[in-house]
Amino acid sequence: MDDRDREQEGPVEIPLVGDLTENEHELCEKLLSVPPGGECILYIDSLGGSPYCAMALTSLIVLRGLRATGVVAGECSSAALWPFAACGRRLVTPYSVLLFHPMKWQSEENVALGEAAEWARHFGQLETDMDLLLARMLDVPAEKIRQWVQAGRYVSGAELAEAGLAELVELKPMDL
Repeated sequence: MDDRDREQEGPVEIPLVGDLTENEHELCEKLLSVPPGGECILYIDSLGGSPYCAMALTSLIVLRGLRATGVVAGECSSAALWPFAACGRRLVTPYSVLLFHPMKWQSEENVALGEAAEWARHFGQLETDMDLLLARMLDVPAEKIRQWVQAGRYVSGAELAEAGLAELVELKPMDL
């Protein structure tokens, strides 16, 4: 058995850390390295990123039928919520934090008023559609997601587990 075979044993482990958009290419490559229907573990400590990046990562997980486990090792905020929700198994600790908030957008380009108006219309629809998708993937009423989003709510790992949306894992030293 060579080193490459050893690396293939067990699920592929993928860190989703920092700004997802800045790491999108690498994250997509890592998800594509998991065979269709294969197993992977996503270790999440991310402040989020672009909603389009969130949809790309989520689409890869869902459309490739990946058996993903999401582990919120620290923060899972904003755009990071969608890949986490796409996981068939979700693990959190009492110290995990998940931030649900309304989408924010910015442009550093000079745009005409008509283009800005169309962007605002599109972004409003995208936000609604993504919130509904998040509710479906988490199997929670859309109103619950709306409440959390509108309040800009920080949800603890314990609270998410109590709502039945993840498994709570206590952090304690392993017996060696």
